[in-house]
Amino acid sequence: MSVPFSGALRRSGGIVSAIGKQLKSVNLKGVKRITVQFDPFAENVKSTREFLFLLSTPKVAATNPKCVVKPEVVCDRQPANIKFALIDSAQEQAKVKEIRFNSDNLNTLELLQLCNKHVSSLAPREEITNKVLTKAEKQKLAGGAGGGKKATKKK
Repeated sequence: MSVPFSGALRRSGGIVSAIGKQLKSVNLKGVKRITVQFDPFAENVKSTREFLFLLSTPKVAATNPKCVVKPEVVCDRQPANIKFALIDSAQEQAKVKEIRFNSDNLNTLELLQLCNKHVSSLAPREEITNKVLTKAEKQKLAGGAGGGKKATKKK
């Protein structure tokens, strides 16, 4: 008698694909300013520097071109932290002025997950606007009236 198969049929994509998946859902529309403060000589600073790099990629920066990403390199042996200053509507929704992450013991994937959970969820919802229809589209919606060949009269 054999043991029934249990588990996934294939392996996961790994940490790189998980970071890519989280990066696609980052939305900075609710943020005015991001300040990343770290000590380059600290032990656990690599993930904070990678997170800073990922925030400055063109796709993430395009979610809010007015958002300022400011790195602060200090040499005071304090743990690395990331501070998100929120826009007014996001402040009202979250009832806080800024969100801080102490990123000393977190990896890059965990930082992106926290960003999506706490920051991207505060982005204002986009309003759906009505699309302007052309004459041809209006005729198609109306049932195709006048859309074919015209009948010619024989004499």
